Amino acid sequence: MCGMSIKSISNMTNTTIDKIVRKIPAATVKKEGVLKAIKWTSDHLAAPHNNRLILGATAIIMQPLIDLYNKNVDEKTRKVSVARTLAKIIAGTTTGYFIRYACLKGIEYMTKEPIINNSGKIINKLQSAIFPKGVKVTIDGLKHYKNAIGTIAGLGVMLFTNFLIDAPLTKLLTNKFMKKLDIKNNAVIKNPYLDCPRMDIFTGETNKGGE
Repeated sequence: MCGMSIKSISNMTNTTIDKIVRKIPAATVKKEGVLKAIKWTSDHLAAPHNNRLILGATAIIMQPLIDLYNKNVDEKTRKVSVARTLAKIIAGTTTGYFIRYACLKGIEYMTKEPIINNSGKIINKLQSAIFPKGVKVTIDGLKHYKNAIGTIAGLGVMLFTNFLIDAPLTKLLTNKFMKKLDIKNNAVIKNPYLDCPRMDIFTGETNKGGE
C-alpha cells in the first residue's frame, strides 16, 4: 500500500504553494491608469467567450508557423498542415466564441431578480427562470453563477455544433486554403508521424520513418 494518501499529497502541495506565495514581494499599484487597465481586463477579457478568442488569436499566430517550419516533413506536407491548422483554428474559434457569447447572454437574460406584483405573482417569469432562489445572492456570486451556467450551456451546445458546424466549416476552409497554397486535393500526403526519421530512446539509433 502506498505510504502517502491523496489527502497528504494535497496538503503537501498546498503548503508548497503557500510558501511560494509568501516569498513573492507585495506590490501596491498607485497609478490610476494601471488600475483602470486591470479593472477593464477583469471585466472584459475574463469572460469565457473572450478567453476563447484570446486562445484562438494566440494559436493562429504560433501554430501555422510551427507547421510551416517543420523540417521533419516535406514541403507539401507542411503546406497541408498549415491549411488544416488555419481551418481548424478559425472554425473552432469562431463557433466557440459566438456560441459561448450567445449562451452567456441567454443566461444573463434569465437570471434577473424576480419582480413580484401586489398579488404575489412573479411578473418576469422567463427573465428570472434560473435566478438562484432560497439563497443569499451577492453581486460577485451572481456573476460567477452566470459564468458557470453559461459555460456549461456553451459546452453542451458545442457537443452538437462540433459535428454540425465545425467539421463542415473546417473542411470548407481547408479546401480553400489548399487552393490558395496550390495543393491538389487528391495529393498523396505523407504522415508526418510515420514517415519522419525517429531516434530509439533505448539504443540511440535512428531508424527510417514507419519502421
